[in-house]
Amino acid sequence: MANPEHLKILKNGIEAWNQWRKEYPDLEPDLSEADLSIADEKTLTRRLELLDEVLKNRGQFRDLEVREPFLHGPDLRGVDFRGSDLHGASVRSSDLRQASLCEANLREADLSEAMLCHADLHDAYLRDGKLHRADLTGACLSEADLTGADLTGARLGGTILTGAQAMATAFSDIDLSLSKGLESIRHYGPSTVGIDTIYRSKGNIPEAFLRGAGVPEDFITYMKSLVGKAIEFYSCFISYSSKDDDFARRLHADLQQQGVRCWFAPEDLKIGDKFRMRIDESIRIYDKVMVILSENSIRSPWVEEEVEAALEKERKQKKLVLFPIRLDDAVMETDQAWAASLRRARHIGDFRACKDHDQYQQSFDRLLPDLKA
Repeated sequence: MANPEHLKILKNGIEAWNQWRKEYPDLEPDLSEADLSIADEKTLTRRLELLDEVLKNRGQFRDLEVREPFLHGPDLRGVDFRGSDLHGASVRSSDLRQASLCEANLREADLSEAMLCHADLHDAYLRDGKLHRADLTGACLSEADLTGADLTGARLGGTILTGAQAMATAFSDIDLSLSKGLESIRHYGPSTVGIDTIYRSKGNIPEAFLRGAGVPEDFITYMKSLVGKAIEFYSCFISYSSKDDDFARRLHADLQQQGVRCWFAPEDLKIGDKFRMRIDESIRIYDKVMVILSENSIRSPWVEEEVEAALEKERKQKKLVLFPIRLDDAVMETDQAWAASLRRARHIGDFRACKDHDQYQQSFDRLLPDLKA
């Protein structure tokens, strides 16, 4: 239970509380299981009086709800709760009132099982905070600092996380499928995303969030298949010569930016290299293979092998798998059987003017719909 003396100081108002914290900076306030909705009795009393006036004069005060903050309950903006024990504390109020904890200092505070439904924690400092099983349903955590915070088991349905900061943050045993703004979280280092979170969210987590948190690309690809969903194939394996590496990396980056998952490795890896197995596996798993044709790649036995593997996959699955593009005229002039066959049977994307930005973009824009089909 909360320390009665500490709660009494808080009820005197935020200014008195913060002054007390300055005087006793090493003291760890105990506000566990406290009802913070009545933190400032004078303010709350006045707000209830004003709310009563609104209810009696609905027409006269029609726009007051969006203009006046008194309808939003306990005002704890800028409060210094660092290191405080707020385990099980409640700032959830009835009617239209919601707690405001924006810009509050909650560093290392224990907010485990705290009731923070619809609370305004905009720009709050929650670094190293304990939020185990906290109820943050509908709360606003935009721009909040969640570095090192432990959100294990927290309720985040409808929680707004736009622009929040994360690093070494524990997103474990959480349903993130209804959280808002996950893709805009600013990651300053890796965080923990538990496998239990993947399952509870049924895989409905933005890939940008997962990448920012440091989740491996291979896992992101297979994630939805783990929770009973088919892998969504906006995916492509790129076959090319290492001498065309600059172009391949540029194309790879642009495809990733457009949501096409890609994987590639240089053709001059040895057949016995451990990457060989991964490449063979990728051609089987990824639903499309793009071959970058050039004077260099046409002479590569490995690229030829990868093209043959892609064509074999087409025959078995009876669907288009291989997408050739060219960087020069070599494929139109070669007597290499496999390349000549492609020349006769396939439309080949033209990237010969790839050094010209506008020409490259036009070629890329023509290619993209086919890969996403």
